[in-house]
Amino acid sequence: MPKSKVRKQAAYTPPSSRTPVKVAGPTHPAYIAVMVAMWILGLAWLVVNYLAGPSIPFMLALGNMNFLIGFSLIVIGLLMTMRWR
Repeated sequence: MPKSKVRKQAAYTPPSSRTPVKVAGPTHPAYIAVMVAMWILGLAWLVVNYLAGPSIPFMLALGNMNFLIGFSLIVIGLLMTMRWR
């Protein structure tokens, strides 16, 4: 039976043209302020719900949705930290 020919692999050549990656600068201070405001607003919503929720008519009408609103504001603030440089 005849032997098969051995293939010679070409040496790796990296791509010749690379486009430079634009380095993003620091985050705008307003973005940081909104991010922190989301945390504080979410925390304040939950604290007010616990302390004075039954005496505030619209919070009483929302019921357990107050937890969703408060935690959603906090999570939005946390998600904003991923874009913070």
